[in-house]
Amino acid sequence: MKLKVPSLLTGILLLLLACWVAYPARAEGADSSSQRYSLGEAVNAGLDTGYAENNTIKDGDPHFGWRLGRFSVTGFTSVQRDSADHPTFLKTSGDQITLWFNLEQDINALNGDPILTIFDDENGYDERMQQQREKKGFGRGALFVRQTNYENDQGKPLHYTNYLVGIERGADTQVQLFEEGDYEVALDYEIKKDPRNLLGLSIFPEYHNYTIRFSFSVRNGNAMIFPFDISTGAELTNSSTTDKGFYIDLAKSRYLDVYVKREVLTDSGEWDTRSNEVARDGQQYTDEGVYTITAANPTTGQTTSKKIYVGNNGVLKAYVSTGYSIDQIKDQIAQGASVSDDGSIVWPATSQASEDASAEAPADTGGSQQSTDAADAQVPVGLIAGGLMAFAIVVIFVIVRRKQANILAVGAGAGAARDGVKSQSEGDDAL
Repeated sequence: MKLKVPSLLTGILLLLLACWVAYPARAEGADSSSQRYSLGEAVNAGLDTGYAENNTIKDGDPHFGWRLGRFSVTGFTSVQRDSADHPTFLKTSGDQITLWFNLEQDINALNGDPILTIFDDENGYDERMQQQREKKGFGRGALFVRQTNYENDQGKPLHYTNYLVGIERGADTQVQLFEEGDYEVALDYEIKKDPRNLLGLSIFPEYHNYTIRFSFSVRNGNAMIFPFDISTGAELTNSSTTDKGFYIDLAKSRYLDVYVKREVLTDSGEWDTRSNEVARDGQQYTDEGVYTITAANPTTGQTTSKKIYVGNNGVLKAYVSTGYSIDQIKDQIAQGASVSDDGSIVWPATSQASEDASAEAPADTGGSQQSTDAADAQVPVGLIAGGLMAFAIVVIFVIVRRKQANILAVGAGAGAARDGVKSQSEGDDAL
């Protein structure tokens, strides 16, 4: 059977290239920021009632069967809905929660009908947003955004009059970026139906008010707290110690429930809880004791706990830092160990050498083998592909050399045969 080396090489290289390209594609995954959540539905708000009514758009209504546009939210990691279908968007580090509006209609010919237009509402006002009538009115659509912050303080709504005139049809128009809080959004607009227009003169036109109104919340999706050393300003991680005390930074996560419990060790060796209270952002803690800080996110149900010791007691520093019991720490100190400033246990040189020797015992071999196996399991695909490519090159090289050797051998045999025939011929001539 004849081997076609170029074809074989091409097939192997294509296979390796496919493996190489496929790995990054799987690793990248889907981008959470591409998620989009639509909000709001138009209702008939009556006529000159402050857009306060909430009537279903029925057959025969000029707005029946089509929509003006669509609001949507992007830039979140996850969304939760309550029983009233009120969405809560959860943000994590790097997220930018953004509200968009996409205008789907020509405001001068709604639903493709020139007798339906967005009208200039000169006497518009919004009862729910507490927006009074102004001289300039609402114009051709008015947009309102109102925030209620973590202190339940309802702010004054931001409003944009003549809103529908300044945006491009069919394009996503950014409305606003949002941080934590509760939000209400309303788009009020008036439609003029002019079926009886004679030479540019409207005869008994009809007017209808509509509103797209919805609400949503934004919350941080984590349950993180950040204690900092009062004296150095350095962040204190779990199981840290500090001589002077610490303060809490909530990193603008205003909706976390944070509790701080302080315990002290009595002379009888029992733990006594001296305080267990709700914490606030920036609060300082300087009294000696072992503190357990717990943050709970009521939206996600997640909790985070950190333990910190404030004081100069070496045994308690080691208790928080090492995880040993008080009795174990005291026993090690009695054997000659000491406690460093950061709470770690330090042994004299001879004891340390003994510890190092015990660390090399077979008991740890399984852990080392497990670590090796774990490391082997994480060999990069690039390394595997490189090895396969090298193997393929070696195989191809061997095949080519063998083929060349066979060709040379055949050639040599043919030459020998020709020499033999030639010699025989010369002998015959001599006779």
